[in-house]
Amino acid sequence: MKAETAVSTAEFIQRLSATRRGARLARRLAVHRLDGWGIPYGSELSDAAGLIVAELAANAVTHGRVPGRDFELRLLLTAATLRIEVSDACAERLPTAAAKPPSVDAEAGRGLLVVSALATAWGSADRSVGKTVWAELLGLVYGVDGHDESVRCQGRTFGAKG
Repeated sequence: MKAETAVSTAEFIQRLSATRRGARLARRLAVHRLDGWGIPYGSELSDAAGLIVAELAANAVTHGRVPGRDFELRLLLTAATLRIEVSDACAERLPTAAAKPPSVDAEAGRGLLVVSALATAWGSADRSVGKTVWAELLGLVYGVDGHDESVRCQGRTFGAKG
């Protein structure tokens, strides 16, 4: 008989309108879902994930918007990784890391710098229609059954009860 190790994952997928309101709702839904998974509001991990979702969703509605098409938010939480994905219908505009930061008085151009600073890794992938921009936060450790009593990220514990 072969022993199998159970791998606990949690997934959240939501389509949202490609508007500023949809981008704002994506961030709010993400931190709400993370709280439901045991990563509390206002924790460092929740705040980092919220900022990443906000930046990726804002880019989707600003640069990847196709009239009449929505964008999609996907969160995938495993024992080791929180993966954030935002997909839009425009494959022509792939994100790139800025060669240098924007000028001090520039009003735009910092979003992916924020994502790059907060995420362990980020990138983009083609889809049958459009693209997916993803970011990962590594270093999570879940309880044995996947229903965490606490979440550890980069040596810190979040959501511990007791």
